[in-house]
Amino acid sequence: MLKRLSGYFGTIVPLLILGAMLFLRMQDPGQVLEDLRLKVFDYYQRFEPRTYEPVPVRIVDLDDESLAQFGQWPWPRTLVADLVANLANAGAAVVAFDIVFSEPDRTSPKQVIPLWPATPELEEIKKAVGALPDHDAAFADVIKQANVVTGFVLTGDPPSRTPRRKGTFAKSGNDNPADFVPVFTGSVADLAILEEAAAGNGSFNLVAERDQVVRRVPMVMCLFKSEGPEPCPVDRLYPSLAAEALRVAQGARTSIIRTSTASGETSLGSGHAGINTVKIGNFEVPTDEKGQVWVHYTREVPERYVPAWKVLKGEFDQEMIEGNIVYIGTSASGLKDLRVSPLNPAMAGVEAHVQVTEQVLLKHFLDRPDWADGAEIIYMAIVGIALVFLLRIVGAAWCAVIAIVAIGGALGASWFAYANFRYLTDAVTPAMTVLAIYLSGSLVNFLQTEAEKKFVRGAMGQYLSPALVDQIAENPSLLKLGGETRNMTFLFCDVRGFTTISEQFKTNPQGLTRLMNRFLTPLTNVIMARQGTIDKYMGDCIMAFWNAPLDVPAHPKHACESALEMFREIDKLNVNLKAEAEAENRPFFAINIGIGLNSGDVVVGNMGSDQRFDYSVLGDAVNLASRLEGQSKTYGVNVVIGDSTYEGAKDDYATIEMDLIAVKGKKEAVRIHALLGDKAFKESAEFQAYATKHHEMLALYRAQKWDDAEALLKELRVMRPDLYGNHDLYEERIAEYRINPPGEGWTGVYVATSK
Repeated sequence: MLKRLSGYFGTIVPLLILGAMLFLRMQDPGQVLEDLRLKVFDYYQRFEPRTYEPVPVRIVDLDDESLAQFGQWPWPRTLVADLVANLANAGAAVVAFDIVFSEPDRTSPKQVIPLWPATPELEEIKKAVGALPDHDAAFADVIKQANVVTGFVLTGDPPSRTPRRKGTFAKSGNDNPADFVPVFTGSVADLAILEEAAAGNGSFNLVAERDQVVRRVPMVMCLFKSEGPEPCPVDRLYPSLAAEALRVAQGARTSIIRTSTASGETSLGSGHAGINTVKIGNFEVPTDEKGQVWVHYTREVPERYVPAWKVLKGEFDQEMIEGNIVYIGTSASGLKDLRVSPLNPAMAGVEAHVQVTEQVLLKHFLDRPDWADGAEIIYMAIVGIALVFLLRIVGAAWCAVIAIVAIGGALGASWFAYANFRYLTDAVTPAMTVLAIYLSGSLVNFLQTEAEKKFVRGAMGQYLSPALVDQIAENPSLLKLGGETRNMTFLFCDVRGFTTISEQFKTNPQGLTRLMNRFLTPLTNVIMARQGTIDKYMGDCIMAFWNAPLDVPAHPKHACESALEMFREIDKLNVNLKAEAEAENRPFFAINIGIGLNSGDVVVGNMGSDQRFDYSVLGDAVNLASRLEGQSKTYGVNVVIGDSTYEGAKDDYATIEMDLIAVKGKKEAVRIHALLGDKAFKESAEFQAYATKHHEMLALYRAQKWDDAEALLKELRVMRPDLYGNHDLYEERIAEYRINPPGEGWTGVYVATSK
C-alpha cells in the first residue's frame, strides 16, 4: 500500500507542476516568464535581423554636426521653417516631427523685446523689431504649405491641454479598443498655432518594456478622461506618429481599429484577445492585443539618415527626399532621445517610428498570431502529461533525452516560425514546463529511491553485512533469482546443551527469547564487523559466510578471527549471566558454543521462488561446514576447521590437525583441524611444544602403535587439560582398536556415525 501511494505521489507532484505552469500560461501575468520570452525574441532578431530594403522613408537628423554648425537646440523657429521648406521643395510627401514645440520661440521679437531695458535709445528699435513677423507664426505659415505632421507626448501627469486630433478613428468589433491600448492622463502638445496649421498630429510615445527595451510601438493611444459613459471613447483615441504620417501620406481621413470579435474573429484558446489590426488608408497593420506593432529591426543603415545641416545648406541628394515620408529627429546624445533596441543599446528614438513605417510600406511584420497562446498551451499539456507518465515507465535517464528533445523541439519550432513566417511563438514557457516536470519528477523518484534504500538498509541491515545492504540498496536489480560461483568461507555456530538451558525457561518463553537475543547480538556484531554476512538464524544456530557479495581477500583468516572473538564475547556474556543468577538466587547455566569453519567453491545468490527468495549459498562446502560444527563437540574443541580453511589461515593462527574423517553423509574423508588461537599464541613455546607432541601422537595412532600413542596422550593431557575431550576420544578409539584392529592398509580415516 505504501509503495502504491509512493508511486502515485511520483505522478501527482509533476502533474501539479504541470497544472501550475498551465495556469500561469493561461493567466499570462508577465513578469519573469514574459521577460524571458522577450529576451528570446531579442536573440532571434540578433541572429536574423530584418534585411534593409530601400523604401521612401528617411530621417533628417539633428545630429551633433548640425548642432555644431547652427547652434544648440532649440533652434529659432525660422530656421526650422527653412528646414521644412527645403524638404517640401525637394518633394517630401510628408514631414513628421519627432519633436514637440510646446512653448513659444524665445527668439521671436515679441519674446525678446520685453527683455530689453526701457531706454530712449531703444524705443525706436523696439518699434521696428516689434513690426517683424512672429517666428511661430512664420513657422506655422510654412507648415500650412507642406504636408506636416506635428508630434506630442502623452504623459501620466494630471490633465492639461488636449492635443488636436486631425484624423478620426472608427472601430470594428464589439470590444472597446480603450480597454487594451496604452492609457495616459496628460499631454505635452505643440502650440495651438502649429497644430492648427499641420495636416496631422501624432504621438511619438515609445512604450518600452520593463527592461527599457523598445520592442513594440503603439499605433493607437488613449488620453483618459473620466466624463462620459466610457473611460476612453473613440474621440479620445490618438494615433502614433508613424500611423499619422501614413494617414497623411495617403490623404486618408479615418483609421479603423479592428478588434478580435470583428467579423467573427477569435483566437485559439481565447474568445477575447483585444485588437487585431489597425487599418490606415490602404494599409492593414497587424498589431498585438494592445494595438502595438512588433518592430522587426534592421542593423544600422547609414543611407536611412540625412543630416539636417545638409538640408539647410542645400547639399543633399534630392532623390533621397522626393516622394519620401521624412521624419525629423535627433541622434545627438546631448538631446537625450536615445533608446534601447534588441540590436542597438543607443538607438535614436525616431528610428523606431521609421522602422515601423518601413515595415508597413513593405507589408513586412512580426506577428504573434492569435492561435499562438492556444497552440503553446496544447503543446505544454501534451508533452507535459506524456513526460509525467514516461518518468514512471522508462525512468529518469531516458526521460532526460525526451526532455531535451521536447525543449529542443519547442525552441526549434519557435525559431522555424520566426525565420520562415515571422511568427513570434513562445519557446520559454513550454521549455520551462518540461524542465520543471522533469526535475520535479526526477526529484520525487530520487527521494523515493533514497527512502527505499533507507528502508532496505534498516530492514536488511539486521541480517546482512553492511556491504551487502549497501550493494542491494545501490543496485536493487541484484534482488532476482540466480547466482554465481565463488570461493567462500562458511561458519556454523551452535549452542551446546541448549535443551537444558531452554528447560529453565519453559514457563518463561519471553525470558528465553531475551537470552537468545543477548547471545546472538554480540556474535552477529563480531561477524559483521569482519565483513561477514549473516545468512540465517536457525534457533540457537548461526550461519554466516565471507567473500560474497563483495570480495573479501583472505576470507579464511576473517572467519578464524571471528570465531576466536566470538568465544571472547561468550566469556563476557557468561560473566554477566552468572552475576545475574547469583543476584536472583537461581542456578547458573553457562552458555557454551561450538563452531565449524570450512572453505570451498559454492554458488551464491538469490535462492527460492519468484515470490520469495533469500540471498544464500548452495554447495558441498556449506554442508561440510555444518558437519564440522557438530564434530566440535565430538573432538572436545571449540572450533573445527576444514582443510581448505586451514590452508588459508595456517600462517596466522594456531591450529592442530585433528583427524581424517568421513563425516556423516559423505564417503570421502576430509582432514580436519582445531583452531586454538591467534598468531601470538601460535608463536608461543607452549603451543609449539603441544603441537609437536600432538603431531607425533597422530603419526603413532595411524601407524597402529597404540601403546606409544597412548603414552603421548598422557603427556598431552598434562600440557592441555582443557582439551580432555579430544584426549578421551583418542584413548577410547585406541582401546577399541586393541580389541578390533583396523587391519592392514588402514589410513587412519574415521567414519563418523553422528552429525
